[in-house]
Amino acid sequence: MTWNSTMSSGYSSLEEDSEEYFFTARTSFFKKPSGKVTVSKDVEKERELRTEFSREEIRQRIELYNSVTKDHLKMTLNASGVYTGFIKVQMDLRRPVTVRGGQKGAGGAVLEEAFYLPRGVSNTLHISSNNTVRQVIIALLNKFTVADNPAKYALYKRYRREEQVYVCKLADGEQPLFLRLVAGPDTDTLSFVLREQQTGEVMWDAFSIPELRNFLRILDKEEDEQREAVIRRYEAYRQRLQEALQEVRGPS
Repeated sequence: MTWNSTMSSGYSSLEEDSEEYFFTARTSFFKKPSGKVTVSKDVEKERELRTEFSREEIRQRIELYNSVTKDHLKMTLNASGVYTGFIKVQMDLRRPVTVRGGQKGAGGAVLEEAFYLPRGVSNTLHISSNNTVRQVIIALLNKFTVADNPAKYALYKRYRREEQVYVCKLADGEQPLFLRLVAGPDTDTLSFVLREQQTGEVMWDAFSIPELRNFLRILDKEEDEQREAVIRRYEAYRQRLQEALQEVRGPS
C-alpha cells in the first residue's frame, strides 16, 4: 500500500460521480460504462462500502499514516476500533463573530462583543473517528468562546486534483478524521477550512439583537476610520498644491 494510490483513489471514493473510476473498500476499480448507467444491486452495495474499511485495513492505513507524517501528529487505534488523531482547520471568516467576554453586566449576564478573527489562522483539534463535521464546528467555536449559532458556519475540504484546487462543503454527518486518514497527512493534498454558510445573502433574522448592535458599532467604527483616511489624504493633496503654487508664483 502506498500513499500515491491511496490518496488518488481516496478522493474518488469521497466525490460522488466525479471521476471515471471510483474506489471501493475492496481496493478494486470499476469503470463506469459510457452512456446511461443502470445501477445494479451489487454496484449499489459497492457504493455503500466506499467509505468503510475493515479493522485490519484501518490498522494498516494508520500505520502507514504514522510512518509518513512529519509533524508528529499521529493517529492511535483503540481496542474498541475507534481511532483518534489530529486535524488542522484554517479559519476563513469574512464577517465578525460574537465572542463571550470575561466581564459581566447588570444581572450577572456575561457580556458579548463582536470582532473579526484573523483570517488564515489555523487551529489543531484532537478528535476521534466518531466525531462529525457538526461536532468539529462546535469544538472550534468553543475554542474561541464564540457565542454564535454553529448553524451559521460550514466546514469545507480543500483538495488538489490534476493541478487544480477544489473546495467542497462537507455534510454535517461526515467524519473529518476518516477523510484525513484516507488522504494522508499532506495538507497540500487535503485541508479543512471553516467558513460562513454560503447562502447568497446574509440571513439577518438568524442574528440576535445584541449581535446586530455589535455589527452596527463595527460598521460605524469602520465608517469613521474611512472618513478620517479620506480627510487626511485630501489635506495632503491641498498642502502639496499650495506648495506647488508658491513655487510657481515665487516669493512675494
